[in-house]
Amino acid sequence: MEQIKYRVVVAGCGGMANTWIDYAKKRQDTEIVGLVDIQFEFASAMAERHSLNCGIFTDVEKAIAESGANLVFDVTIPASHFDISSAAMRLGCDVLGEKPLAETMEQCNELVALSDQLQKSHAIMQNRRYDPRIRALREMIEQGTIGKPGYIGADFFLAPHFGGFRDAMDSPLLLDMAIHTFDQARFIIGADPVTVYCQEFNPAGSWYAGNAAAICIFEMSDGSVFCYRGSWCAEGAPTSWEAAWRITAEKGTAIWDGHSNPYAEVVAEGDHSGQFYRSHDRVETEPKTFANTFHHGCLDEMFLSLAEGRPAETNSRDNRLSMAMVLAALESAKQGRKVTIAEYIEG
Repeated sequence: MEQIKYRVVVAGCGGMANTWIDYAKKRQDTEIVGLVDIQFEFASAMAERHSLNCGIFTDVEKAIAESGANLVFDVTIPASHFDISSAAMRLGCDVLGEKPLAETMEQCNELVALSDQLQKSHAIMQNRRYDPRIRALREMIEQGTIGKPGYIGADFFLAPHFGGFRDAMDSPLLLDMAIHTFDQARFIIGADPVTVYCQEFNPAGSWYAGNAAAICIFEMSDGSVFCYRGSWCAEGAPTSWEAAWRITAEKGTAIWDGHSNPYAEVVAEGDHSGQFYRSHDRVETEPKTFANTFHHGCLDEMFLSLAEGRPAETNSRDNRLSMAMVLAALESAKQGRKVTIAEYIEG
């Protein structure tokens, strides 16, 4: 049997913890040595559900000290991410956590600095990066199939009736969901945000107390413009949860509806003299097969980065840029002006 390398404390025993625990139990180099929740009975029930014989705690620092953990899964609520992750790193643990990185940019910056200072890995779950179709779309852009992008658009229109805390949030769409699409945009075109102008609003018929819709225009570091149009109270004709994408570039356009495989239409070779509209050729994609996708695919990358001693693809320093897009968009909507992303990121 493979030697145990990762002794894991799972902080937070809500719904997402099940996914992380299921993954860890399949690894022969990993052992769950502690479960932590502010409600002791929640952690105890989680241990029973997954047939775990490990310590049950209400305090993460005590859990780490008594279990000898070297890795913490932070699947607590967003308000706890800063305290849990910072405590874990200070006690010598690497941290793999759910999004968001933290609730404020100051906290995000501090966690990144702490990771650097203590030389501890800190990576954030961005599961949509590990959809084979988004990988195929990114590869199409990287290979220059449509040339240099000038515009990237994402439409996200759904009507989930969650109930609970989201219905009462001030900005449920931007704060709870948009980071996924913002992170996807960065990943697809390989560029980072420079400025943003955002207007958020609450449409007629909304059952949310706060603003459940937004339009954001980002200037990106490669000179392109990313436009996000989204609503969480759009009844009928829903998009995919992965959003519907259009990328226009020098030689053509790439399309991904979030359901089927991405494709492109590029200007056909040959003489187009006298043509009002040029003719185009369709280019299909064939997404590669991966052993694990989505959450488990992201966890594969996180663990591989630990084994190889390098930053994970979704390490906190990189993920801070996606979080900055959210916070800067909220500030833009509040102030009614274009906001520079650098205002929210340390130099």
